[in-house]
Amino acid sequence: MVNIAAQLGAVDRGIATKDVDGVPSYVQTLTQTYPSPIDDVWEAVTSAERIERWFTPVSGDLRLGGSYQLEGNAGGEILACAPPADGAGSYRVSWAFGGGAETFLTVRLTAEGESTRFELEHVAGVDTLPPGMWDQFGPAGTGMGWDSILLGLSLTLTAPGERPEDPAAWQVSDEGKAFLRGSADAWAAAQIADGADPAAARAAAQNTYLMYIGEGPGPDHGA
Repeated sequence: MVNIAAQLGAVDRGIATKDVDGVPSYVQTLTQTYPSPIDDVWEAVTSAERIERWFTPVSGDLRLGGSYQLEGNAGGEILACAPPADGAGSYRVSWAFGGGAETFLTVRLTAEGESTRFELEHVAGVDTLPPGMWDQFGPAGTGMGWDSILLGLSLTLTAPGERPEDPAAWQVSDEGKAFLRGSADAWAAAQIADGADPAAARAAAQNTYLMYIGEGPGPDHGA
């Protein structure tokens, strides 16, 4: 069984609304420390063979200036890549799902002894989102997916035998629903901390939770 409470509690989540390069943006962050050295974590998040173990198959030219496509998921270009040196490494990619708006993803690794601090930052321009999407789903709309991805990475690095064989089926199991419920609540709390109305933040998180478990409508903004 997956230790749901431990994984949810191991992730620090943040959402901020601010200008990025002069563009009003939603900046979402997730941070977790893994008990693995930085070179191992770097390989896990950059090697096609290892990415498939915790996320989904990826194709493309996985180098600076190249492009990538995650099977059934997002694709984009590799905009920056700095392999680990002096205890730090990072990469930045553009991120677009199904022909949708281009957003940007940065992964940063920091060595902490024999452990590694992993930070994922997702930046989306406010005006690039379909009308009504943020009001309907809030940061949980992407954050719950990121939480699931970090769960897969954590299990791959620390307990590979515990990773569900069928993540999609696990998501709608009692255990999976409990994980998603906890993730939704955590993103509502993060949005409230950013100054959002508490009732609106909780309603958006609830909308996302119901969508993820197949008990609620999808986006009503035409996307």
